[in-house]
Amino acid sequence: MNSGDYTYIWQANDWLSWRYDLAALAGPMADVSRALGLLLGRLADVGMARRDRASLGALTADVVKTSEIEGEQLDVESVRSSIARRLGVDIGAPAPVDRHVEGMVEMVLDATADCHAPVSRVRLFGWHAALFPAGCSGLFKMKVGCSPGPSL
Repeated sequence: MNSGDYTYIWQANDWLSWRYDLAALAGPMADVSRALGLLLGRLADVGMARRDRASLGALTADVVKTSEIEGEQLDVESVRSSIARRLGVDIGAPAPVDRHVEGMVEMVLDATADCHAPVSRVRLFGWHAALFPAGCSGLFKMKVGCSPGPSL
């Protein structure tokens, strides 16, 4: 169940009742908030085109790294093309994009753009359906966009 030295949250027996120590996170969260303020201040001075390129680069990296967590290797140019199209950023000749890349991009953009929205069953199952649009994982058929049983 472990990947290297790490245990994923969903691998813990009590993952549905996951808790965190807000006091331990307060310092690092304050550091991130300050860094974000500095970044936003600098981005305000660079113009719209550079801001769009910076957003495109950050979101591309976010999607690629998110997929790497589960051992997926997405084509960076396909991810970049998908995000650029959705943001309306011209990147010249776009790379071809498959449904898997589209689903991952759709999920990450929804999670980041609407980060304050609750992660409801409908939203979570929507992400699941976006990631597995054909209802399969490789050669294996799976239930997509619905609860696997009473544990959820």
